[in-house]
Amino acid sequence: MASAHNILLMGDDTHLRHALSDLLARTGEFNVFETRTAARPRLEQAHPDLVLLDAGPPDTDARELCRTMRRQGVTCPILMLISRTCPAGPIPGIDSGASDYVTKPCKFAVLLARIRAQLRGPVQSVNAVFRFGPYRFRPARNTLETGDNRTIHLTDKESGILTCLCRAPDGVVARDVLLQKVWGYGTGIITHTLETHIHRMRRKIETDPSAPQRLVTERGGYRLVS
Repeated sequence: MASAHNILLMGDDTHLRHALSDLLARTGEFNVFETRTAARPRLEQAHPDLVLLDAGPPDTDARELCRTMRRQGVTCPILMLISRTCPAGPIPGIDSGASDYVTKPCKFAVLLARIRAQLRGPVQSVNAVFRFGPYRFRPARNTLETGDNRTIHLTDKESGILTCLCRAPDGVVARDVLLQKVWGYGTGIITHTLETHIHRMRRKIETDPSAPQRLVTERGGYRLVS
């Protein structure tokens, strides 16, 4: 039997933290450590394979907490729990160092599936290196590296878009999905923000941005071509 994964469960809602800890422990797949803060000693003691962060209000604190953990050298996946009643705006996580998020309340089976997905393999790690065309994409550094050792720097949003595209199981990511994952927008929002970022990214990675070969438009979304 595979060894249990270490999960560091962080949050100030004691009741929720204890309930999740108990449910996770019952699966037999995890060693769960609980904490209310991002104290460095606690992080070192847990040696987490994944951090499960309950993002209570205000969400700005959760974003800063993600950034702090990344600055401290936490490289494992960070999965955030956010409220469906969070104010409109960027999801606290994708642009702050988190690997993914789950809205609460949610079924435990859904949360468990997302945790397992993050732990499944190296492609889910913040240290992952995705390859497409002549590029090596490093999400943790917001960079693209070329075969001739040039480095192309990306913004947080550009990196978030590329991460979603690289992780797409069928290669195509719908426009609404990208707006939700990277910006936190709900469905039906009318905005040209995504198109503006796609245009800027093509200027960075395409030989001819007017005839893209790497970041192509599909019906309702976008796809990376390797």
